[in-house]
Order: sequence, then C-alpha cells, then structure tokens
Amino acid sequence: MTKRIKLRTLLAGGVITLLFVALWGRIYWVQVAHAEFWSEQARSTWVTTKKLVQERGTISDRTGTVLAGDAAAYTLALSPKIIHQLDDANPQWKLIDQIAAKVTSVLGKPETEVRKIIDAKTSKGVYYSQREVQPEGWKVDKEVADRLTAFRDQMRQLTGKKDVGIYLIEDKKRYYPNGSLASQILGYQNKEGVAIMGLEKTLDEDLRGEEGSITYVKDGKRTQLADGEIEAKQAVDGKNVTLTIDRDIQYYMEQAMKTAYAQYHPLSMTAIAADPKTGDILGMVSLPDFNPNNYWDYAKNLSSFKNNAVQSIYEPGSTFKIVTLAAAVQEGLFNPNDKYMSGTVQIPKSKPVNDIKRGGWGEITYLEGLKRSSNVAFVKLGYEKLGKTKFKQYIDNFGFGQKTGIELAGEIAGTTQLTWERDYAAATFGQAVSVTPIQQVAAVAAVANGGKLMAPHIIKSISDPNTGEKVVTEPKVIRQVISEQTSKKVGEYLEQVVSDKVIGTGRNAYIEGYRIAGKTGTAQKAQASGGYAEDKFVVSFIGYAPVEDPKIVLYVLVDEPDDKTLGGGSVAAPIFKEIMQKSLLHLGVLPDIQKDADKEKKDDAEATPAPITAKVVDVTNLTTTQAKSKLGNSSFEAIVLGKGDKVVSQLPKAGTVLPTSQHVYLMTEKTLGSVPSLKGLSLRDALDMCSLLGASCTASGQGYVSGQQATREGDKLSIALTLSPPAGTTIAPQATETTAGKQDQSGAASDGAGAADVDGSAVDDAGD
Repeated sequence: MTKRIKLRTLLAGGVITLLFVALWGRIYWVQVAHAEFWSEQARSTWVTTKKLVQERGTISDRTGTVLAGDAAAYTLALSPKIIHQLDDANPQWKLIDQIAAKVTSVLGKPETEVRKIIDAKTSKGVYYSQREVQPEGWKVDKEVADRLTAFRDQMRQLTGKKDVGIYLIEDKKRYYPNGSLASQILGYQNKEGVAIMGLEKTLDEDLRGEEGSITYVKDGKRTQLADGEIEAKQAVDGKNVTLTIDRDIQYYMEQAMKTAYAQYHPLSMTAIAADPKTGDILGMVSLPDFNPNNYWDYAKNLSSFKNNAVQSIYEPGSTFKIVTLAAAVQEGLFNPNDKYMSGTVQIPKSKPVNDIKRGGWGEITYLEGLKRSSNVAFVKLGYEKLGKTKFKQYIDNFGFGQKTGIELAGEIAGTTQLTWERDYAAATFGQAVSVTPIQQVAAVAAVANGGKLMAPHIIKSISDPNTGEKVVTEPKVIRQVISEQTSKKVGEYLEQVVSDKVIGTGRNAYIEGYRIAGKTGTAQKAQASGGYAEDKFVVSFIGYAPVEDPKIVLYVLVDEPDDKTLGGGSVAAPIFKEIMQKSLLHLGVLPDIQKDADKEKKDDAEATPAPITAKVVDVTNLTTTQAKSKLGNSSFEAIVLGKGDKVVSQLPKAGTVLPTSQHVYLMTEKTLGSVPSLKGLSLRDALDMCSLLGASCTASGQGYVSGQQATREGDKLSIALTLSPPAGTTIAPQATETTAGKQDQSGAASDGAGAADVDGSAVDDAGD
C-alpha cells in the first residue's frame, strides 16, 4: 500500500516536472528564440496606424479662379443588421419601405437595388453590419448629403434611436466648380481617385502629392495613450497649377459657341483665343463637351471627351491664305494695286483652279482679290510667283506639319506633304494640307506679333505649397518667320477684308471702334474615296485685334453646319465678333469710335464706287439669325417683325432688285398681335411696313415718322402716321396727305425693278 502511494507520488511529481520543463521551454521559445516576432504581434494589438490624406493640388485660371480642386464629399452606407432589427421590433414603422423609397428619390438608384443592399447577408446567413450604396451614393455632394442627413434625423425621431442604420462617411472628391467649362483641358479624376484625361492626368505626378500616416499606442477603447510613442509621416500636398486660361474669356467663348451649336447642329465646333505676343492660350473650346463632375453621363458620346483644338486635323480652306499672303509680302511679290484676270487659272497637267464665282470679277487688283477671297489670286501669288520650293519653305517655317509642343496630351502634327503640281497650287488657298487649329493660331499669331513664331502654352506656373518653389513658363520664340515690317503690312491688308462692308468676306466680323484683321474660310471636306464632298464643309474665321497693338488672336471653326448655303463669313465671323468684342472689353481695350468714323470717311473717299443695287435672296423658312446673315451678305439690313424664330414671309419678295440701302422686312408670325413702332422710318419704309402688316396707312407732314396712331375695326387695321423733318433741318410747309395700302406698297416695291442687274457675286456668299 505504502509502495503504491510512493509510486503515485513519483509519477505525479514527474508529470508536474515535465509540465514545468515544457512551460519554461515554451517561455524560452516565445521570449528568447522568437521574441521579435511575438513583440510585433503584441504591438499590433495596442498600436494603430491612420492615414493622413494629402490635398490634391488645385488648377486655377490666370487670375487665381479655381477651375479644379478638392471638395468635401460623403458616401452613404446602410446597415442591414440595424435596419432589420428595428423593422422587426416595430413593423408599423415600415422602416425598410421608407428608407428604400427615400434613397431612391434622392440618389436615383432603382428601389429594387436599394432593397437588395438592405437585405444583404453574409455566407453564414447573417445580415451585414454595413454596406455602401454604390455607385450612386459614393462621394456625393454636400447638398445631397444634407438631404440624407435630414431624413436620418427624421428616422431617429421616429424610432427614438440614435443608430438607425444610415451612415454618411466623410470623404473627399475632385470638384469642378464651373461645370463643363474647359472640360477637355482639365480632364477629370474618377471616383476611385484615378486621373483619367486632360491636365489632371498629364500633371498627375505634380498634382497628387504624397499620402502621410500617424502611428500611436492605444488602449482597449482605441483611445490614444497620453504617454505612448508616436510616429508620424506628414502628408505632402500636391502642387498647384495656374493656367494661362482666362475664365471670363473662356466663358464668353463657350456661351457664343453653344448658341451657334444649337442653331447649326454641326459635327463639332472649335475655338482658340491666344495672346499673340506670348503664346498664352486665353481660351480653348471644343464642342460637344462634358461635365467632369458627372463624366459618366457622357459615356455614350465619346466625342465629348475629344479636344479638337489639338487632336483633330482639317483642311483649313481660305484662312490658310494668310500664310500665302505673308510669304508673298515678305518676298516683295505682293503689290496690292497690281491687276490679274480673275475667274480661272490653268495648272500644268491638272484641272484649272476656279474662283467661287466661276466667271470671276474680271480684271481686278490683288487687294480686291484678297477681299473677295479669290483662289486664283493666291495661286498666282503662291504657286506662280513664289514657286513651289519657296512656298513650301514658308509653310514649314510657320510651324505646319509639326507639333507645337503645347502641354496637352494627344496633339497631332497634321500633314503638309505636297507631291503633284495640283497639290502646291491647292495649298495656296488651303487645300491639300491638313492642319490642327492650334497650328493655325500659332501661325497667325506670328503674323500679328511682328513675325515671331511663339510656342503656344497653357500652363502659366506650377507652385509647390510645401516649399514655396514656383516654376514659371516663360514665352518662347521658335523663329522669326517674317519681318516686323511685313507683319504690319499684312495686318493692314487683312484689316480691309473686315472693314470693307461691300466686298470684304470678313465684314460680318467688323466691330465698331476696333481695327480687326481677319480671314474667312469655307473648305469642302475631302472624301475617303477621293475628291471633295459637294455638301460637307468646314467653315471658319481667324483674326486678331486691335491691328495696331494685337491683344488677342481668335480662331473659330465649325465642322459641317447643317445649312450648306452658309460660309465662314456667315457662320463663323459673327461668333468671332461676339467673342472678340466681349474679350477686348474684358481686357480693358476700349473702342475708339471717333477714329473709326474718321477712317471710314477716308476709306469712303478713296474707295472705288461699289454696286448700289442687289437682288433680294429668298430667306423664308430660315431662322431670323440665318436670314439676317444671308441678307447681310448682299448688304441689305433686315427688320424682324414678330416674336417667332423662323421667317414665314418677307417683303420685298425674293428676286426683287433694290438699292442696298433698302430694308428687307421679315415676318415671323402670320398675324401680329400689335403694331410695331415705326418711329424714325422714312415714309417709304413706313408704307412698306404697313403693306406687310396688311394695314391701310395715312400720313401727314414731311420727313420721317415721329408719331403713329393705330385703329382696328374688325379685321381692318388703319395706321395714321405723323411725319417730321430731322432735327436741325427745315422743310418748306406743304400739306401732304398720302393713303397707302397694299397697292401703294406694290408700286413702291417695283421702283427698283427697272434698275440694272447687280453682279451675281453680290448675292452669293462671298468666296472663301
């Protein structure tokens, strides 16, 4: 018995000893052999690391107005677990129905998908604690977040619970405060924080900065211990980029172009404004465009993301004649008073080149050929006088056929390879070469600024907020293309294309008080099968102002407007005019009305008498803007009656030959609710108006309409007109009483019928 007890005691002691040995072995293994590993494991339980998010650099315009920057954003998350607990406990609240309906109404997410999130379970069949509502609820604006917060507060009040399963997680996102303004330039950053296109992508390394972190000791409640160790790596904010873009000029450009885009429905439109002295791009627009704040809405129209200013090429048409003109002037081959026979010119081993008016204008001066945009004139200047080699040299020197190097991705070089005789001849007036809009602007800027070809650029400076370092883009002269004297002469010649209100193809770009130099372009589009399309055109206008001290060079291009009858002078020039006028005023360049009036008198005195009659063209069914433009090409001023958008009738009718000083009246409604003011009209104009209104008129006095009295009896409208002489004139007293109705007007309209037929060019859209 005693022996058995001793054995049991020894056995128990042995087991205990072995356990102690194993324990000490384990302690040694943990504390000594693998001390470092287990120390890190322990550290991970009481040490935590948080990210320190950096600020992405801003992109601003030249004045500091932010075009792209970080903004507060919020992500919506729902808790299926909490929502179902509350709904199960109080089914009368219909909490799930309310939440699903509200999220759908605020975010636009289908209710079935919202309910799937609310009902989501793990693989073990347990409701999730939290699920984000993506993509609609991901990084939403504060305005949307505020609506969801207000709803959450309602649910808290209903349930009496603080946690109702609706969470708004604070976040950041890239925000573009001006919407679509300069969208292709800026590009965008997607919701994942990845820069996709534009300067956001090109300058991503500078803009994004570097993320930081902080590591600290925590207790069981994840609270930082006061005496714990802290390791911190500061976040490095991204660099700030300042562009050469002027937000206001960019806005003027986009507004004018979007109006025209809605009117003409082209494939695309492009415009570039630049400072010719520095190469700074002041504005750059490409339509269609997109809003980078909701880029996903434009995924079906990829053309919205294309910057045609640098990524598309076009045969420029007559705007390219500026290059030919500058080369000819530089070589002493352009004498504005020399004459040539317009109409057609023969090309060796090729078809002849014709002017837009096939019969030409007879023997005219080269200056008149420039004003009329005669193709024959430029073939003679560039192909015959300059010669192929010299002409091609100027094309290359002006920068065509090579990238400009502007800081925008996707720039293409264009094509200026000329092979056949016809190619060289056609290039003189803008065919057989393909160029980008930015190349056109750089070349014309060289003509404007004294002959220096400048490198265009869109980045003004890049600043590092962490170090204060600032890198500024300085103006860069590539080469001297023409002399300063040539530059001045060419500017004066191009000014006459705009200022000549009779034959100047650019007259619709004229701005009172400013000296504008410019050139129209109407180019047939080349077909893949060869030759040129008869009904597809690229119309454009390029120019600069003021001629004496150029501040802006502006190019407007419209690709395939839906009205095939209109050219660059009718479509692009008015857009140019609107943008240029607003931009010059914005830059503090005020019009000199007196100087303009004096110059006009001088020009009138020196000008060759122009035809004073023209044939009225048919403008019915056109929009009022199109009708005014088309009549303006024949030097007629249009007066619109009614509030409609389209012309339903006109007076005089199409085909009538009238003095160009006569008005053409456009009716936009079949019947007018009121009689428009006739004050200030001559008696003849007033009677014309009465006829258009279907009214009988009586007039007393002499001179111009100073008063009117309209009466209506049933369907019959009568208007009594009072006439007075202009201020400062005296008319011998003579009582007059004139009655005019439709018959009177018919007689008046026929007054010009016997006049000599005007030259056909007066009613054509002057040749580009």
